[in-house]
Amino acid sequence: MGRAHEVRAKAMAATAAQKSKLYAKYAKEVYIAAKQGVPDPNSNLSLRKAIEKAKMNQVPADVIKRAIDKVSSNDNTSYSESFYEGFGPGASTVIVECLTDNPNRTIANVRTCFNKSKSKIGSSGSVSFDYKRLSIVSLTGASEEEVLEALIEKDVSFNDIETDDDLVTIYGEFEDLYDIKTALEETFKDKISIVRYETAWVSNSQVTLDGEDKVLFERLISLLEDDDDVQNVYHNVNLD
Repeated sequence: MGRAHEVRAKAMAATAAQKSKLYAKYAKEVYIAAKQGVPDPNSNLSLRKAIEKAKMNQVPADVIKRAIDKVSSNDNTSYSESFYEGFGPGASTVIVECLTDNPNRTIANVRTCFNKSKSKIGSSGSVSFDYKRLSIVSLTGASEEEVLEALIEKDVSFNDIETDDDLVTIYGEFEDLYDIKTALEETFKDKISIVRYETAWVSNSQVTLDGEDKVLFERLISLLEDDDDVQNVYHNVNLD
């Protein structure tokens, strides 16, 4: 075994940790959606959307079921949303979305992530003014022309369509996410495979980092994504 075994073991542990983080992220969203309405996706549209997003990201059915069952068992855990904006190394900017049952712990942890990477948390609006919150749906199995025709036929609003090889991505306003996805599924049924379905903060412009700035930025993002209270991290850095 030796060194090769150690490398494989570490890789498997890292993969398991990533999956655990992913499952916890979507379980929180399912739990909150179920608690805000009723724990039945047939009667709760927000819950149905949360379950669809979780399944699309390969979250196991038993994880989703446990999140819903917590509500049915009158679990009193209460999560609140928090939103932070900050300035990273170089000209980078970062937006951090959190779901937490302890806001004091969360802000302390997020601030520590910024401090450890020579970055700084900003005030409300200091970064987000240069971002737009958009719906993003990506799919394979249909051409850009076919997607465009389907959205027009269904009278669904969208902002832009991009194609990268066989991947077609539709951008729309924040509130149009579900309508875009539903229109495509009704039109193409099993012909297409939707590989991305989410809302995201998208920067109006991007920057490229190198040297120490790039190293510090990567540390910042890694620290934030490792925190259990952090749901999503958005930035304006071109990582290509």
